[in-house]
Amino acid sequence: MSPKGSTFVLVTLWSLVGVAVGCGSSGPAGSTTVTPGSGGKASGGGAGSGGAGGTTVGGFVNADAGGYKLGPAVTGDPTAGGVTAPGQDPNAMNCNQLLGIVRDFKGLAEPGGHPDFEHFQGDDVTPNLVGPTLGADHKPVYASQCEGGAAMTDVTCPYGQQTTSKMDFDQWYRPADGVNKQFFLYLMFDKLASGVATFQSSHFFPLDGQGWGNSGEDTDGNLHNFGFTTEVHTTFKYGGGETFTFTGDDDLWVFINNMLAIDLGGLHPKASKTIDLDMQAATLGITKGGSYPLDLFHAERHTDASNFRVDTNFVFVNCGVIVP
Repeated sequence: MSPKGSTFVLVTLWSLVGVAVGCGSSGPAGSTTVTPGSGGKASGGGAGSGGAGGTTVGGFVNADAGGYKLGPAVTGDPTAGGVTAPGQDPNAMNCNQLLGIVRDFKGLAEPGGHPDFEHFQGDDVTPNLVGPTLGADHKPVYASQCEGGAAMTDVTCPYGQQTTSKMDFDQWYRPADGVNKQFFLYLMFDKLASGVATFQSSHFFPLDGQGWGNSGEDTDGNLHNFGFTTEVHTTFKYGGGETFTFTGDDDLWVFINNMLAIDLGGLHPKASKTIDLDMQAATLGITKGGSYPLDLFHAERHTDASNFRVDTNFVFVNCGVIVP
């Protein structure tokens, strides 16, 4: 089965709108902290919006809920000089936007294509492609047993090969000249009456017409830029009662307090995982009243659909940091 035709849904419960809890404060050592932008509010995106030609408000492409905006290309070290990322308003004090980095890759069949993109297949999640703790550089630690060859078993790799090597995987979330192209990415959330803040895009193609160019068709036959990764680093305050659910494809890893909290790796159709922070506080080493890092790593590795959703009641201490 193709891993596509499914939904990338990240469901968390955070308060992203109107938060003035030191937004633009702490982040990982050596990182640049950013404050939210002041662009217009994206709203009213119906099903199917958020793709090429989607309605834009304040530079944001309308999604099903909230919106997204591709920022400038990242050149060199984005943390050099200690300045905030382009397009951010240093005086803004709400976290209805999060900043991250998106990296574009060529598929395997394209000249110079990456061997991990547009290559493998899967019917369900393949766990343990990354280690249980975040690396010292705030990136996932490659641990895949599914590179192919004799070491691969039906137990560890029930859907066959999913990766090629540590060297290739390390390029997913790190700058690699001639291999990926990096851009800042802004995600804007809608605040619902229930108190849940939501970002949802059933056509999540932030790199359409950018990077290496469009590379494949979706289920409707529309050409889009597939083959990219998304990386977000932020910090939240744990007050009790927070939950975090992801549903979708492709790879998705969420680390809380540097520990792997959601492991939905591999090429797969729609899959889901919920984190109840109160139930898992001891495992994650978190205590009510404390502030902890949340690090999200996503990969869109196969045509022909791309979906991304977040619903949350977390209270963020900052609105996104860029790590070196």
